[in-house]
Amino acid sequence: MLETRDLARFFDVSRPLLQRLISREGRRTLRAVDGISFSIPKGTTLALVGESGCGKSTVARLVVGLYGPTRGEVRFDGQSLAEARADPAQRSRMQMIFQDPYASLNPRWRVADIVAEPLVAFRLVDGREAQQKRVGELLTQVGLSPLDAVKFPHEFSGGQRQRISIARALSSNPEFLVCDEPTSALDVSVQAQILNLMMDLQTRLGLTFLFISHNLAVVRQVSDRIGVMYLGRIVELAPAETLFTSPLHPYTRALMEAIPDLEMTGRIRTPVGGEVPSPITPPTGCAFHPRCPLVNDRCRAERPELLRRGVTEVACHAVEEGRDR
Repeated sequence: MLETRDLARFFDVSRPLLQRLISREGRRTLRAVDGISFSIPKGTTLALVGESGCGKSTVARLVVGLYGPTRGEVRFDGQSLAEARADPAQRSRMQMIFQDPYASLNPRWRVADIVAEPLVAFRLVDGREAQQKRVGELLTQVGLSPLDAVKFPHEFSGGQRQRISIARALSSNPEFLVCDEPTSALDVSVQAQILNLMMDLQTRLGLTFLFISHNLAVVRQVSDRIGVMYLGRIVELAPAETLFTSPLHPYTRALMEAIPDLEMTGRIRTPVGGEVPSPITPPTGCAFHPRCPLVNDRCRAERPELLRRGVTEVACHAVEEGRDR
């Protein structure tokens, strides 16, 4: 359904020209995404996880065309993204659910107008009566009442607002949804409701998901495969259960150590140390080497590429050389 090849996005964060001339400094480039490749088969879910600032949300915006790539390519259903977005019929097949359910809804619009916006934009229904009927069906599908269509976003709770966002995303009958941390602004009980709703919709409608999150417990529940990102690159890509039972990359193992031990086994846990480097001045070689317990001279000098180990793809010199055991 979706494929990216060496996808990259850089941002110019230089100071104004006069200030650069006075201080004699050059341009500054932030490497938000620095060459990632993955594919998502139809009807499956790929999750991208990592610390804040690793480039997950930038990837989400790249694959729906909100950002243009600096380098690389996105292909949607075998077609380049630029060609797909030029065709309204293709463009309606992809939608996005944003992180903040209140900021993504127009506070001046009633729910009926919010949910119907894609219907109007893509001319999917004819007449006001057919539009109202479709809006009622969509609200019912996400667990709300058709009577809620006359209300404004501020009249709903956070979980209900996210359901409205999902209804709007489903209104164009999409096949591919990008979910950018759709539960991070919600409390735990509401998170479970939204996740169960999304999994149910995927089963009934055959949807394909790109799921962005920093919560490993969430992605384990909803994902078929998981990609772990660090400083703009994917360092490990594996089936969900394989990643949790047999993580290979030192960074993935450190993330696993951060998951609360609900069984209280008393096992000694070693959290990842140090700070995330700046994407403006990333380290040479492997970006994780300043924080890695397995670092050597090769890690400091040579950037690792994704290599296959069974069903897992991992970018780590220590794993390649067998130093991770």
